[in-house]
Parts: sequence; C-alpha cells; structure tokens
Amino acid sequence: MKIQEVPFCTVDWDTIVPTEHPGITGKALWRTFEMGNIRVRMVEYTKGYLADHWCSRGHVILVLEGELITELDDGREFVLTPGMSYQVADDINPHRSHTDKGAKLFIVD
Repeated sequence: MKIQEVPFCTVDWDTIVPTEHPGITGKALWRTFEMGNIRVRMVEYTKGYLADHWCSRGHVILVLEGELITELDDGREFVLTPGMSYQVADDINPHRSHTDKGAKLFIVD
C-alpha cells in the first residue's frame, strides 16, 4: 500500500456520524475518513451480521472487540478475535464477513 496525498492529520472517531449498511442479516455501522487514496473506517457489526456481498478490495483489518468470521470464496473460514488482523490485496481471495456475537473493527483500504 502506498499512501498518497495524505498530510499528517488526526481523527476523532467520536465526531464522525456513522452510516448504516444493511447486511443479509444485521447491519454494519461505518465511521469513515477518506483522503488521498485511502479510506480508513471504524466499523461495528451487530450481532448476527452477514455481509450482503463478496468483496475483492484489499484491506488491513484489525479486530478491536467481539469476534469476526471471514469467509473466503473457496470455502475457508477464519475466526478473528480482539488483537488479531488480516491483510489481503486487491482482487485476491474474494471474502465476506459475518459475526454471531458482533464485532468492532479498524479498517484501512
């Protein structure tokens, strides 16, 4: 990842109004900061959330709270708990997320 056109800045996540993104079940609440070529998000998944799409975008995802289950299109699943992350490049391993317990994530893409 090469971050471009982003001068030093800080983000107070509590001041960013969340946007709601429904899943097949549950919902995701995104607090989003975008500048230059990056998007940084604080995302909360409600209990029982299941993404409504397969994603091919590259991400760095850190689990802050709860439990995240990431499914790859080849059927593999990975369970991430607080302090765990995953990294994936664009257009490699399409993936989707779900959670039984809910989760809070920090995402850079």
